[in-house]
Amino acid sequence: MKLLRRGVYKNLYIIFVVGLFLYYLHKTRDTEHLSNVHERLVEKAKSALDQVLENNPRDGEGKSVGIIFEDSGIVSGEPQAQIDWHNYTQETAERLRQGPGEQGKPYVLPEGTEKRRQELYETNGFNALLSDYLALDRSLTDIRHAKCKTRHYAARLPTVSVVIPFFEEHWTTLLRTVVSVVNRSPSNVLKEIILVDDGSTMKEFLRAPLVDWLKEHQPKAKVIRLPTRVGLIVARQEGAREAKGDVIVVLDSHCEVMINWLPPLLDPIVQDYRTAVCPLIDVINMDTFAYYPQDDGARGAFDWRLFYKRLPLRQHEVDRLPEPFPNPVMNGGLFAISRKFFWELGGYDPGLAIWGGEQYDLSFKIWQCGGRLLDAPCSRVGHVFRHAPKGRPSVKGDFLSTNYKRVAVVWMGEYAEALYRRNKHLREVDPGDISREIEIRDRLKCRSFQWFLDEIAPDLSLTYPPFEPPDYANGTIQSAKDLGTCLDNGAREYGDIILYGCHSGGTQYFSLSWKKTLRIDSEQFCWQVPHELGKPVTTSNCQNRDHVPAQSWRYDPDTQQIQSEAKGWCVEADWKTRVAKMAMCDQDNIDQRWIFKFVNRQLIEKQFPPFPGHKDMF
Repeated sequence: MKLLRRGVYKNLYIIFVVGLFLYYLHKTRDTEHLSNVHERLVEKAKSALDQVLENNPRDGEGKSVGIIFEDSGIVSGEPQAQIDWHNYTQETAERLRQGPGEQGKPYVLPEGTEKRRQELYETNGFNALLSDYLALDRSLTDIRHAKCKTRHYAARLPTVSVVIPFFEEHWTTLLRTVVSVVNRSPSNVLKEIILVDDGSTMKEFLRAPLVDWLKEHQPKAKVIRLPTRVGLIVARQEGAREAKGDVIVVLDSHCEVMINWLPPLLDPIVQDYRTAVCPLIDVINMDTFAYYPQDDGARGAFDWRLFYKRLPLRQHEVDRLPEPFPNPVMNGGLFAISRKFFWELGGYDPGLAIWGGEQYDLSFKIWQCGGRLLDAPCSRVGHVFRHAPKGRPSVKGDFLSTNYKRVAVVWMGEYAEALYRRNKHLREVDPGDISREIEIRDRLKCRSFQWFLDEIAPDLSLTYPPFEPPDYANGTIQSAKDLGTCLDNGAREYGDIILYGCHSGGTQYFSLSWKKTLRIDSEQFCWQVPHELGKPVTTSNCQNRDHVPAQSWRYDPDTQQIQSEAKGWCVEADWKTRVAKMAMCDQDNIDQRWIFKFVNRQLIEKQFPPFPGHKDMF
């Protein structure tokens, strides 16, 4: 209360100074004297305002207030009227459109295009030929939450610079991204689009033809060229350096934005400039270009190998939809952040190379250094989730490990140990010079990673414990019938568990974890029981959030059988097809006997009842 009273007194002082200025304005007739008085009083008022902001920079809700967005002149936290930003004329016209891919519908290429389709698919990782058949300004069906269609936002919004890095991007997907942004953004808010060419050399149309096309059709867009490929992280940073708008919006180069996408991203930033906001990311199908929702929102998270994960919204967040909700970790490719706040945080760590880890670096910085990260469900952006393109020059060196090590050392404190236990090589990785990041962390008085886990992502450690209980069993799984044969995932993320010669490599390392999941040497892919007897065991994404019976297993060290909790069936070697299939349990069948390299017998006996060999005992 004392701090609030001090803020009130100082604001009253500003009013007094401004009032004094108005008094002189009306009383004096001497122009030169008036000018001098004006200058002195303005400086006095600025000084008083600076003092108020320095001593009380946040309001009673903890929001940063009083900061002026340089380009638009808007004051952060200043009360504003709310208006409807929809462009109803354009939306009505879009609803009437018909044709290939219109309304975000799937499209099928005509016959006789298979060869060209395959060529472009391999070099781009998606159906680029089909993209060429769609209008650059194609319409999308409005799939937003019903309440979004009547939502109002601040009448004055900060200006925006949209930064789009690209590397060997296909012509029409890149242009459709630009056209989509221009057509569905308020013209007085969209200041510029900055396309950052990350050293493309393979496609001539990305050179002069791109510049010429933009000049003729989209003059708000420009291209900056990087002499060599430096990766997404540096490319975004270079685009941000060129930005003149109050807010930087980062997009990928194969996106389409939804109706009225921009005001929901900007409104929370108007309220508090120390805010970053992400849209909901929809799916543009890589084969058909159908546009459909991924979901209605989830919170970004990670496991302790720094694989990106998603946590469900908590009930109070579901109840408030489509209100923005706090997001622990951004996806990384699509977000809005005030230019001032981005550079206060130092931008991206310049020691991060190419891609990977930057979403954690920026997310941790935002939260731990006094900001907030939100997802705005009324803002939706479609993204082409593609395969890795073929024929592009590969990047040499293990840049990802260095990136992760830098993030861990600077921001994760003692929890870096959780990463090292799962990625033992990270202990020896040299993070390079991190003095700049440490200086930023100390200067901004950033909070600890423990605070982040406790306050921002309290359920993350429940779903992905940093220091897990011991496994029931782990290591290679040998066939008791042939000790030279082991179970193997076939070097595939998804597929059947196969029989293969033992080699002790990563594809043959499995863990029967404390969650009763049988995992490949990570927490990302788990064994899953098939629906029918005789079918092979497959791998699928681990459903770490929930207990999933189809991914729950048990092992009996006496009978050496592996049994499914859901079905009560046992894993059996099929020597003809060389796969691990499911069969009715038979303790006398040697094809159902498997030898783990390590078995925690005491833990198994404590947790599980005697092995019955059938479902009824579960």
